[in-house]
Amino acid sequence: MSAVDDLLMNNEEFAWKFDGRGLPRSPSRGIAVVACMDARVDVYRLLGLALGDAHVIRNAGGVVTEDVVRSLLVSQRLLGTREIALVHHTDCGMQGVREEDVTAQVQAETARPLPFSLEAFDDLVTSVRESIARLRANPFLPHTDRIRGFIYDVETGRLAEVRP
Repeated sequence: MSAVDDLLMNNEEFAWKFDGRGLPRSPSRGIAVVACMDARVDVYRLLGLALGDAHVIRNAGGVVTEDVVRSLLVSQRLLGTREIALVHHTDCGMQGVREEDVTAQVQAETARPLPFSLEAFDDLVTSVRESIARLRANPFLPHTDRIRGFIYDVETGRLAEVRP
């Protein structure tokens, strides 16, 4: 049995108990959260969110990329969110990665250049500040005055706010 087969069995149990009917499309708390995809980061539990409370956008490193901006544009312009929380974390797999090494390896294996940046970083605080700055400078997002950034400690479960 594969991992996907296990997930499908889990879904049967989930669907049997499902209680999310009737939730509106727009998040009830009017917030979008951008976070890392790390499996140790349970965004809903660490922020006390319930189904329907927020949009949660995840990627490697939780950094602001073109696709994050695309999702935030939809979140704000079509679904009414007004606040953004960025959540990076300690012991991140993107921290300290030498992007040029990974890019060279992928290009050698595929004979194609990567069409995107990995957005690796050395310093968590700097990365959060850069992501806040990218969002605030983005002309496509109408609501950039309520953006806050945090670092989640995977060992303690605590958030620390990063001032821009």
